[in-house]
Amino acid sequence: MIVVDTNVICYRWMASAHSEAAERAWAKDSDWIAPLLWRSEFRNALAGALRKRLITPEAAISVAERAEGQFAGREFLVSARAVMGLVAASRCSAYDCEFIALAQEHQISLVTEDRDVLREFPTLAVSLEQFLRL
Repeated sequence: MIVVDTNVICYRWMASAHSEAAERAWAKDSDWIAPLLWRSEFRNALAGALRKRLITPEAAISVAERAEGQFAGREFLVSARAVMGLVAASRCSAYDCEFIALAQEHQISLVTEDRDVLREFPTLAVSLEQFLRL
C-alpha cells in the first residue's frame, strides 16, 4: 500500500511525460490510497484540461468517474492536528501535508513528484522513479 498525491493520480489518468512511470507504479503496487482532498484537486486538473480544450466535458466526466471508482474505499480523512503539525514543521502547503499525514498515519510511503515534499519529508516521500527502484 502507498499514498499517492494528486499529481501521480493525474499522471495515471491523463496523458503526461510521467504517465508511463505512473502505470509502472500501478503495476508494482495497485493498493493506492489518498486523502479525500485528491478529488477536488483532480477535478481542478480536469477543469484545466477542459478549458484548454484538451479534453471534452464527456471525457472529463468519464475519467473522473473511473478514477473515483479506483479509489472507492481508499479515501481517508486526516486530522487537522496532524496536518497543522506538519505545516508548522515544514514549508509545505496544508494540501501537501494532508498526503504526508496520511502516509504517517498508515506508516507507508507517499509517492510524489513534488520537489518541496520530497525535500521536506525525505523519510516518507519518494519520487516515482525511487519507488520503481525499491
